[in-house]
Amino acid sequence: MASFKNVLYLGVCLSAWTITTADENVLPKAENVRWVSVDFKIIVTWTIKPSAYKYTVSYYSEDMDWNQSPQCFAMSHSECDLTNELRPWDRTYIVKIQTEPDIDDNDNHDVGEFPYTESTPFNPYRDTNISAANFTVKAVDERTVLVNITDLLSAFHDGKKQFTLRDIFKNDLKYKISYHQFGNTGKRDIISNSSTAAVSKLEAGQRYCFMVAAFISSRPKSTQRGAWSIQQCTPEERSILQELTLGAWVCAVFILLTVLAIVITVTFLCCRCYRQKNTSQSSAPV
Repeated sequence: MASFKNVLYLGVCLSAWTITTADENVLPKAENVRWVSVDFKIIVTWTIKPSAYKYTVSYYSEDMDWNQSPQCFAMSHSECDLTNELRPWDRTYIVKIQTEPDIDDNDNHDVGEFPYTESTPFNPYRDTNISAANFTVKAVDERTVLVNITDLLSAFHDGKKQFTLRDIFKNDLKYKISYHQFGNTGKRDIISNSSTAAVSKLEAGQRYCFMVAAFISSRPKSTQRGAWSIQQCTPEERSILQELTLGAWVCAVFILLTVLAIVITVTFLCCRCYRQKNTSQSSAPV
């Protein structure tokens, strides 16, 4: 009976040692792999536990084999910039984050045995977030305002040229313009096919406020519209009197007082002359 207990105890200890040794040899997978992309700046991030392991990023899409990123090979950090690698833009990609041991431990592992984590699919053309655009407003007449939008720059450079969103989206890029009367909550939206739009049929004599956002109708509804811009309003209409500066007001008052003084002086002199004339005529002998 005692020998049986000894054998059982030895078996439990051996099993525990085997499990512990196996856990030590298992490489940890990357976790929480996600895409972060704004204006075609394309970053892949993941979380890792503190360790000496390295991570290599590969990606593939339809009609393409796995490509290892030359910029993200055997890294110790958990971020990879794929901005200049994912081409064409309108294609769905998946990345693979592979955990690798130190170079000294490589002899004990086959590359095919390294664990990896795959990302969710990502299409730069359809999924990248779009920033808020800059724009100006200018009143053309009492009922028309011209909205001039500056096409955003993308994160992609081709040689010396930095691509704009118009260079990438071409005719797919439109702008949604939202406007309302100053002090009124009722808004109206229009879609402009270009970066310049004339908003007409406005109420004369009223101020209007505008916001703009990039709009790509070919994308999924959740990513069709970019971020809204900061609101800009037409300037308040001012009368000629309101436009006068302090110096102009001082000059105007001075001129007015001068004219008034001249009028009073002339009137006084005329009255004096008239009285003297009447006095001389009344005192003359008949």
